[in-house]
Amino acid sequence: MSSRRLSLPLVIGITLAAHTVAADAQRPGRTRAADRTPERTAIVVAGQRRTFVVRSPAAALAPGTKRPLVIMLHGGGGNAPNAEQMSGFTALVEREGIIVVYPEGTGRRPTRLLTWNARHCCGPAMEQQVDDVRFISAMLDTLIARYPVDPRRVYVTGMSNGAMMTHRVGIALSHRIAAIAPVVGTIFGDESRPANAVPAIIFNGMKDTSVPFAGGASGGAGRRSWDGTPAAPARAQGVFWARANGCDATPVTETRGTVVHTRYRCPAGREVELYAITDGGHAWPGGRAGSRRGNQPSTAVNATEVMWAFFKAHARN
Repeated sequence: MSSRRLSLPLVIGITLAAHTVAADAQRPGRTRAADRTPERTAIVVAGQRRTFVVRSPAAALAPGTKRPLVIMLHGGGGNAPNAEQMSGFTALVEREGIIVVYPEGTGRRPTRLLTWNARHCCGPAMEQQVDDVRFISAMLDTLIARYPVDPRRVYVTGMSNGAMMTHRVGIALSHRIAAIAPVVGTIFGDESRPANAVPAIIFNGMKDTSVPFAGGASGGAGRRSWDGTPAAPARAQGVFWARANGCDATPVTETRGTVVHTRYRCPAGREVELYAITDGGHAWPGGRAGSRRGNQPSTAVNATEVMWAFFKAHARN
C-alpha cells in the first residue's frame, strides 16, 4: 500500500463570504434560488468548523408542509460552488420545490481543494480521519431545525470522492436516508452492510480513468490521494446495494445508444439501478466539467434529472 498521499488536483471554484442562513429563508417575495447570493453556513462538529451552502425555494409553504432535501457532495478538490455548477441541481429548487444543500469537505485551505474521508480516499480528510459522517448527520439536524425539511425524504448524491462518501453516508445513516445516487464513484469491497435498505441509482463512465470502470488503481491526476486500496469494478456498487436491499441477484440490462441501463428486481421501495455511459469519462453526465482540465460530460443522459425522478419515487417508511 503506497504511503505517498497528495491533495487532489485543483478544481476551480468561487470563494464566497461566510454568513449564516436567515431563519426566515422561506419568506414570500424572495428571488428564485439561482439568482440569490449563496449563503455559506458554519457549524462546529467535533471541535472543527464545518461549512455548507443552502439553496431553498422563495415561495412560502402552507403550515405543516415539508420539503424534500437533496445533499450534494462535491468531488475531491472541489467545494460547494463547484458542486452546484457541475450538477445544476439548483435549477430544480424552484421548479420542484426542494431544498438542496452543498456541504464542504476539509483541507489545508478553508474553502478550496476540499476532500471527504471515504476511508480509502481522499487526501487530507482521509489522512486525518475526519469524521465526515458525523458532520453530515449534524448538518442534517441543523437543516431540519431551521428549514421545513421532510425527514422522510432526505437524499444524498455526490461526484467522485463525493460519490464514495455518498456510499459511506448511505451505509452509516441508512436510518435517515431515503435514497442515494453516486456519480462516477466506487466502493472498495470492505464496506459494512447497512442496517436498513437504501434505494440506489448509480452513474459511471466506461472511459473513466480517474475511477476506472473495471476497478483497480486510479489512473487520474488524483491517484496519489488514495491510500493504495484498489477500487472494485463499477458494477460492484449495484451488487452491494442489491444484496443489502434484498434484490434478486440477476439484473436486467438494456442498452440504448451509449447508455447501458441495469435494473435489479427488488422489493417495492428498495430499487437499485445503474447507468453506464460507454463514451463517458470522469464527469457528471448532462452537467458541466469540474475544471478546465476535466473531462467533458456526456450528453447521453442527464444524471440530475434522472436521479431526481428516482428520488421522488422513494421515501423512508
